[in-house]
Amino acid sequence: MTRKFIDCREYPSEMNCTVFMSADSEDELLEAAVQHAVSVHGHTDTPELRKTLRAMFKAEAKMAA
Repeated sequence: MTRKFIDCREYPSEMNCTVFMSADSEDELLEAAVQHAVSVHGHTDTPELRKTLRAMFKAEAKMAA
């Protein structure tokens, strides 16, 4: 399974947030990202916000063993 991540620095904001989140599950990552966007950045939890955040997910590079 490939972990997914989202980096708040890639989302334009005036507060220059540097939070980075990752999870094994896209659903788990989405819930954490939405909670952060709402509680820290003052966004409203809408389908559009969730779509935007999910589109920002990236796969972590696999480390060689």
